[in-house]
Amino acid sequence: MTTESTPVPSPALVPSHAPVEITGAEAVVRSLEMLGITDVFGLPGGAILPVYDPLLDSKKLRHILVRHEQGAGHAAQGYASSTGKLGVAIATSGPGATNLVTAIADAHMDSVPLLAITGQVFSNLMGTDAFQEADIVGITMPITKHSFLVKDPREIPATIAAAVHIATTGRPGPVLVDITKDAQQASFAFSWPPKIDLPGYRPITKAHGKQVTAAAQLLAEAKRPVLYVGGGVIRSRASEELLELAETTGAPVVTTLMARGAFPDSHQQNLGMPGMHGTVPAVIALQEADLLVALGARFDDRVTGKSALFAPNAKVVHVDIDPAEISKIRVADVPIVGDLKDVLGDLVTAYREQATTITPDLTEWWATLDGLRSEFPLGFSQPSDGLLAPQYVIQRIGELTGPEGIFAAGVGQHQMWAAQFIKYERPNSWLNSGGAGTMGYAVPAAMGAKVAEPHRDVWAIDGDGCFQMTNQELATCTLNEIPIKVAIINNSSLGMVRQWQTLFYDGRYSNTDLNTGHGSVRVPDFVKLAEAYGALGIRVTKEEEVDAAIKLALETNDRPVVIDFVVSADAMVWPMVPQGVSNSYIQYARDHSPAFSEED
Repeated sequence: MTTESTPVPSPALVPSHAPVEITGAEAVVRSLEMLGITDVFGLPGGAILPVYDPLLDSKKLRHILVRHEQGAGHAAQGYASSTGKLGVAIATSGPGATNLVTAIADAHMDSVPLLAITGQVFSNLMGTDAFQEADIVGITMPITKHSFLVKDPREIPATIAAAVHIATTGRPGPVLVDITKDAQQASFAFSWPPKIDLPGYRPITKAHGKQVTAAAQLLAEAKRPVLYVGGGVIRSRASEELLELAETTGAPVVTTLMARGAFPDSHQQNLGMPGMHGTVPAVIALQEADLLVALGARFDDRVTGKSALFAPNAKVVHVDIDPAEISKIRVADVPIVGDLKDVLGDLVTAYREQATTITPDLTEWWATLDGLRSEFPLGFSQPSDGLLAPQYVIQRIGELTGPEGIFAAGVGQHQMWAAQFIKYERPNSWLNSGGAGTMGYAVPAAMGAKVAEPHRDVWAIDGDGCFQMTNQELATCTLNEIPIKVAIINNSSLGMVRQWQTLFYDGRYSNTDLNTGHGSVRVPDFVKLAEAYGALGIRVTKEEEVDAAIKLALETNDRPVVIDFVVSADAMVWPMVPQGVSNSYIQYARDHSPAFSEED
């Protein structure tokens, strides 16, 4: 099972080169090459044009010309999230840079290693409202690990090397390097490697031994423990260590939306996804636990519901490489700052030592949880309108593609169904915009993942609303021979918003009908749109057509494929804990409604 990818090399690992006179623009390209970068996504413009000239001559960098800068950012995210390597996006000043902001914010929320390189106007014009000027450093400061402004060409090598180091170490995240046009055009004596001076940046990776021992003791003594697994396990490449901890302790595991695939779905100890649309066993396990071992998780509101009422009887062990996350939402009884890959190994050793004097017994706990799994299996109801069940479509995509595929989802109902009904057996196989919830993420993210992992089948599972925000990147895919598969879960509406309108606004469907798939009007016609972009377009309206369409997509590797699955607009994501209430809502519904099921 493939779980790891080689990280970007440190500048210190690259042989030194004697100084040579080159421009700042050439130094950008040379620095990326020396750092081991092989693929970048971008769109040229006036303020970054000096960089694009030497980029044309590079034999080591593959530049992929996108159709919108947001697409470059999401493609870089998909590239990074499918491999663990750094993603790189390039844009010009002003609107080019601001078009990257959504992807940068998305990467910040989901801890994705991203380097954004932007051109800036001439330094003597900054602050004058010059043509295509924007203070992108100021704009992105709250949504990056760090933002650099470079006015001197001599600073370019060290700045780019530092940016890569910051983005890929500690808690991964986006870093922006903004370079003025005069710095790109001026010449200087380039040498490698540069000296990186980051005195205030010292990520803690090794945990304190006493804290690990205390956590192990709580875990050995617990009667109802839960391993609450977040996306940090995937970012730290710690899935194997998590598996060892789970099997050593016998504790149940829940994997958040960002952690799907961190622990195999087929494993008996996996209870599924917790939270607003989590499985009943996962939600109730957290609520009734006496110990939560939070691993790279941030107690997001979509998991906790009303945080003051979340897991009221549980002690908390919280492990995270970012000390700012620990006790931010829920006070940790045992806080552990460190890299999960190291911490989990230490925790296994410490637990085994504790288990020599304490005899853990989770028999009663597992009897309760297995009863919940038997009583409330994840399922769905067939639509009454004769249209496709979206859950069935997505389930068949997962089954026919298999665990070695990569699945990138947009945001909304289809995202939740993809998290629920596809079985994930390995990390980096599930890509989505978890924290920011960015519509339009799927197609460019799938494109980036396919560039990074060309041997895998890569799906963009999108809604008809999301797809219309970034479908122009199909042109990029066609022209660059990036044969992604796109499944449009077409309910002719903004599905998740419509679901909330059904449940909380008395069915008043204000501005959620998209007219994309039901009836005689199709605006746009997704099959014709796909063909216009050089992709294979398929429409599926009947259940008996589903498998054949998916198999044809999997067999087609000379161009992108777009399948328009026309599904019921009335299908909803269940279970659902309403926003702002306790997760005990699920317990209450279970205890007070004899007919309660995950479809209710």
